[in-house]
Amino acid sequence: MRPFHAMFVHAHPDDESSKGASTMARYAKEGHRVSVVTLTDGTAGDILNPRMDLPGIKQRLAEVRAEELARALEILGVTDHVDFGYRDSGYVEDFDGDGSALAPDAFYNVALEEPVGRLVEVIRETRPDVLVTYPEDGGYPHPDHIRCHDVSAAAFAAAADPARFPEAGPPHRVAKLYYCHPFTVPKLTALHAALHARGLDSPFAEWMDRIGSHPFAPVTTRVEVGDHLEARDEALLAHATQIDPDSRWFAVPNDLIREVYPYEDFSLARTIVATDLPEGSLFDGL
Repeated sequence: MRPFHAMFVHAHPDDESSKGASTMARYAKEGHRVSVVTLTDGTAGDILNPRMDLPGIKQRLAEVRAEELARALEILGVTDHVDFGYRDSGYVEDFDGDGSALAPDAFYNVALEEPVGRLVEVIRETRPDVLVTYPEDGGYPHPDHIRCHDVSAAAFAAAADPARFPEAGPPHRVAKLYYCHPFTVPKLTALHAALHARGLDSPFAEWMDRIGSHPFAPVTTRVEVGDHLEARDEALLAHATQIDPDSRWFAVPNDLIREVYPYEDFSLARTIVATDLPEGSLFDGL
């Protein structure tokens, strides 16, 4: 099998380590090209790890988060990284799409064509086989996650169209577009039940109560990542300002994950190649 190229487009530093990280680590280990595009600087995020709430950190948060991101990417084996550096829009409770609640220069308020054109240029220059981003709702209603979807989906289409952004280089048709899903009904159900069977507390009790009413995405593609869970943990911990080592990110033991649900879940949104569902790889059909 020839080496393939998977490009992951994320909203903030640390998103690459919490969404599809083990898949990236697996593909990099197998010799595939794995690239990450980070759209914002992440500076609106709070310091969520009390150990890092130190004098001077907030004053140089952009630099700190860039350093953390570089360490995480190295741990995951990411081969290419592009940082767009837009201003983090910040989380808004009950965000309804009204950008007036955000800073005028926040990423969400940047004219869509600008980041789309920049991403088209990256796609045409590096020519990935698959593009991975967030679903339409962003995975959760953060303005930057929603806009990350908008930019990625638009660039997926525009990169193949010679009439769009002609100055960005020769057209390139990405074969497949995926949405990543850190938590899905099959995953939550399996891990929640396994934790209870072992007499362990489950961090998913609240989510289990909402499964019937929340529109969880269907899973089309499960990538087996049991041998790469530790890389994901190390990459998360590299984001020391954002990730508390005692948080629920690490509440489920890796040996349990390997036993009951050693997968990362994706949904295939668009494809120009024939593929059989369900898939076991983002590269199926290529």
